[in-house]
Amino acid sequence: MRNYNSPGLSAISFLIAANILIFIVELVTGEGIARRSEVIPFLGLIPAEVLRHPWTIISSLFVHASAGHIICNMISLYFLGNLLIRLVGENDFLKIYFAGGLLGNLCYILLGPPSVIGIGASGAIFAIGGTLAMIAPRLPVFMFFIPVPTPLWAAMAIFLVLSFFVSGIAWQAHLGGFILGLVAGYLIKKKRRIRYF
Repeated sequence: MRNYNSPGLSAISFLIAANILIFIVELVTGEGIARRSEVIPFLGLIPAEVLRHPWTIISSLFVHASAGHIICNMISLYFLGNLLIRLVGENDFLKIYFAGGLLGNLCYILLGPPSVIGIGASGAIFAIGGTLAMIAPRLPVFMFFIPVPTPLWAAMAIFLVLSFFVSGIAWQAHLGGFILGLVAGYLIKKKRRIRYF
């Protein structure tokens, strides 16, 4: 296992803080869950309008639909992100995170419903998971609904497959992010010629 002296939690802390801050703005401007905040259509990605609102291909990564949505994503980001930073360092982590988010959003633009807003950090998080699944596939992790450790590759495969069947989930972004992660993980292993696990 490759080890870095600094776990680089500053990058994760920044990302989590930015997501939470924007979610608080959503709640304040949207009067809780009673009325949807205007922040969501302004920052969220609408495929049919992306040329008029190009910033949304990045800003949508920081917007979430509900407390459950942001909690699940931020827990996943914290644990998976911390693991990846320890293996590849903070700079590569950030490259993978944002590249995965971008590719996920591009897949949503190409394959998703043209007028439905896409929001959330899931594409970027799937990129982290895909990278880890490639460089540390047997790493045991705990899933939300399974009380025993599961190999990381299996956990990521289960979450990816589930996203195809659960209504309201942008599987296109998950798939795009995961593919980016697999490619990044393969290139990292090939370049460094290190077997992590």
